[in-house]
Amino acid sequence: MLYFDHAATTPVHPDVAEKMDQVSRLDYGNPSSIYSSGRLSKSIIESARNQTAKMIDAHPSEIFFTGSGTESNNIVIWSILHQKKRHVITSSIEHPAVLKVLDDLTAFGLTYDVLPVDSTGIVSPEDLRSLIKTDTGLISIMYVNNEVGTVQKIDKLIEVAKEFSIPFHSDCVQSIGKVPISIKNLKADYLSFSAHKFYGPKGIGFLYKKKGLPIKPLIIGGGQESNIRAGTENISGIAGLGVAAQLVTKELDGRINHLRKLETHFKSKVRKNFSHVIFHGNEKLYAPGICSLAIPGFKNEIILTKLDRKGIEVSNGSACSSGTVGLSPVLKVMGIKDEINKSTIRVSFGKENTIDDISYLVKSIHELSNE
Repeated sequence: MLYFDHAATTPVHPDVAEKMDQVSRLDYGNPSSIYSSGRLSKSIIESARNQTAKMIDAHPSEIFFTGSGTESNNIVIWSILHQKKRHVITSSIEHPAVLKVLDDLTAFGLTYDVLPVDSTGIVSPEDLRSLIKTDTGLISIMYVNNEVGTVQKIDKLIEVAKEFSIPFHSDCVQSIGKVPISIKNLKADYLSFSAHKFYGPKGIGFLYKKKGLPIKPLIIGGGQESNIRAGTENISGIAGLGVAAQLVTKELDGRINHLRKLETHFKSKVRKNFSHVIFHGNEKLYAPGICSLAIPGFKNEIILTKLDRKGIEVSNGSACSSGTVGLSPVLKVMGIKDEINKSTIRVSFGKENTIDDISYLVKSIHELSNE
């Protein structure tokens, strides 16, 4: 199979799998124990914390391991219920791990406003400023959109948040390996990440929390992760995340350049074969490797099914909708007409893809369109 859905999940890197296997077989001690095998397990966790912190230029004490990017988002948002200021501002193209949580928490007194986006998926700092209230306690806006790849002017949005002393959170799940992230430059307060988006294992993620800022645990029990996330740690998953983070730190420039090369070739080939193709997102502010495109007149579900039969895997957008194919809410709020929405597929590249793979993909789509 040729795999072009890396925005949904990435294959586990061989070095990651090797480390996880080693830890699973040999390092079974409970990290909270004081005997030697427990201390060894604890050292594995802290080593991974250092690797993870280095990837985003953070301090290790600001990294908290979670079960996923979704859980990291939930921790930050649920914490608002423990504060006096319970109004949240977010955007209309957020992941359900933000929008659905906000909607559910209105039953507990949380209120929220949703920012519009322009036709390319960009949030306006002026619009953000206009929605701020005296009881706004959090602004949560994703960095890289998972469907169209648009990269927000997050530095400008954070400037607005700082102007009003409001904590800023960002879902950064799609950013690692595609755009550089440094806490020293970004200056956000909370960031959410997931290992399986950058060649790490599923079921493990992490939350960056700026030192000194408040947070309340979502999972309550023991005192793991500095009382932020109770439960015996997933040692092999954390170790795998650490290796994946170390690889990103080492290979980031090469990965970005490779994705740009693949994307440039793909867009050139597609435009040559389909003069009426429509690419969604922002032409200047985008993460390389995520291509959302519509070929008017061809239904995405038919294209996906026929490509799958040819051994090619692409998607129609977010992978978090129980395997259904329908209208994308993200494209809808961007003003994309339903007919174009229904013709949209998402192709997202990875480091194992080649130019020859891209050529075969475009050739296959062209053949399908002529059937």
